[in-house]
Formats: sequence, structure tokens, C-alpha cells
Amino acid sequence: MKLKGIDKDRLIKIVGKLKNVKALVVGDVILDHYIHGAAERLSPEAPVPVVWARNENYLLGGASNVAHNIAALGASGCISGVIGDDFHGEKVKQLLEADGIDSRFVIADKNRPTTLKTRILAQHQQVLRIDWESCEYLDDDCNGRVLDKVRKHIDDFDVVIIEDYGKGVINPVLVRDIVALCKQNKKIVTVDPKDDHFEYYEGVTALTPNLKEAQTMGNFKVRNERDIDLLGDTIVQRLNPEALLLTLGEKGMKLFRKDGKSFHLPTYALEVFDVSGAGDTVIAVFSLALAAGASFEEAATIANVAAGIVVGKLGVAVTDTRELKEKIIATL
Repeated sequence: MKLKGIDKDRLIKIVGKLKNVKALVVGDVILDHYIHGAAERLSPEAPVPVVWARNENYLLGGASNVAHNIAALGASGCISGVIGDDFHGEKVKQLLEADGIDSRFVIADKNRPTTLKTRILAQHQQVLRIDWESCEYLDDDCNGRVLDKVRKHIDDFDVVIIEDYGKGVINPVLVRDIVALCKQNKKIVTVDPKDDHFEYYEGVTALTPNLKEAQTMGNFKVRNERDIDLLGDTIVQRLNPEALLLTLGEKGMKLFRKDGKSFHLPTYALEVFDVSGAGDTVIAVFSLALAAGASFEEAATIANVAAGIVVGKLGVAVTDTRELKEKIIATL
């Protein structure tokens, strides 16, 4: 589908430049833990299935999955966040190292656990999820250590991505100081927001909420397409970002700019198998593309194509520049 004002050849050139971008992700580091097994009977102790565990695996989640997406695209990724001084914190560091992600800015805090989400699956169906986490804001010392590392190395990065999963790392003091630091040093700063942290994100380069988050942020329910426009304009007026990229599921995405212009992108997903982690892919690709010289419309188009790729895969998935180029050629 040809989009007005979008040049396919230029998009492909931008995708080729993603590998040159240096990105810093600041946010909630999460470790996803999967236990796979089979369930054929109920427990005699309670009306719950007995799952015979067969295998387990660990994956990067939250802010660390955004960094994983960045690495998959060949760009230079660094992550700043907090883990516990525990076994699962070490597992996070091992996975980051295996992906080639710079984890020097990750701080181990003995006063909180590594955020862990354990999912138990039987015959590919999720039976139970168990979360270990602390959602308390970082204390002053930990907050200062995170900010100090970012401040000392801000010149090393082209873009800063704030990934807010509501686990305590992203707080008003940290966001205020990081956004001010990015503005002072003329760095792009994008945010994947948590809906109840609405007031934190004023004046950033771009926000990438989904429709549910945006409705909470705008404090009203969308009933028709005209309401989507009103919602987008309301958020832009209140928070004053340069752009708002609103993800709409099967309806694609809509970009709202500070100057009042908007741009709708239809979905490019042929089939949707799993939307897990799609938001992480969107902000990673959108942010890298902006840093590679794309306009907001071009960056949104490339991110939309990337989202169409990953939702067509099972599980939390990523894409690479080869897939992106092939999909752009085939669909635009």
C-alpha cells in the first residue's frame, strides 16, 4: 500500500543506517521466565492442574527487551536500570552480554529483587503467572547513581529511550532530570509510557502509547475514529511532545505532530499470532529511525512495518534489517 509522501527507496536507506545509531534505554529491567510442561490431571490437594515440568527458559523483558530489539537491528544498545543483587540479576546480565548489549549502567540493589515474571505453560497454554517485584520508587542514592551514569555518558548516545513498566525505576525526579539533560545536549528522547505516570513526560521528543494507555492518559473513552483524533490532540496539547505515535492494534497506528498534522498508517500484519513485546519493537525501531535521520512520518512507517513482522511470529519476537527491507519492498 503506497502512502502519500513516503518514498520506499528512502525508507530502505534509513533502515540501512540503523546500525550506526547509538541508543541508551533507561527503564524497568524485567526477566521473563517460562516453565513448559504437560498437565493431564488435577491435584488431589486442590482443584488445580498438576504440571509436569519439561524445560524452562529465560528471556529479556521490559526495558531489556527494547535493548534486545535494538541489538537485533545491528545498532549499538546500552541499558540503564536496576536489578536485584540475586541469582536472577546475574541471569539478566548474562543474557545482556550474550546479546552484545552494554550493561555497565545496570545497578544491583540489594534492597529490591530483580523483577521476575514466571509463566507456567501446559500444552502451550498459560496456567499461571507468578511475579516477583518491587514497585517502590528508587531511593535517593540509587536514583542519583542512575542519573550520574547517564549524565557522564550522554554524549555517547544519539537517542535516549525511556521505557516505563511501572516497576519503580521511572519516577518524576529521574524523568525530569533525564529529559532536561537530553534537551540541553540536543538528544532525541522518546518514551513508552505507563498510563498512570501521565504527568511525567512533558516536553519529550515523542511518546508511543497504545490506545488503552492513551485513553487513561487523556481521561476519556474512544468510541469512534473521530474520538481518536480528539484523544491524540488532547495528549499533544497537554504534554507538548514533538510527536505522539498512537498504536491501534488491528487498525494500525496514528501519528500526531505538534504542529497539528496527523498521519494514519494501516496495519501491515498478514496474520497476528502474538502481540507480546510488539510495543517494545515499535519504540525501538521508531527511535532508531529518528536518530538515523528519518522524519516522524518515515520513522512511524518503518516502526509500523516492524510491528507487522513481529506480531506474525509466536512469542516475544524481534526483527532485523533484512526482514525490514524485504517487508518494505513487498508492502509499500
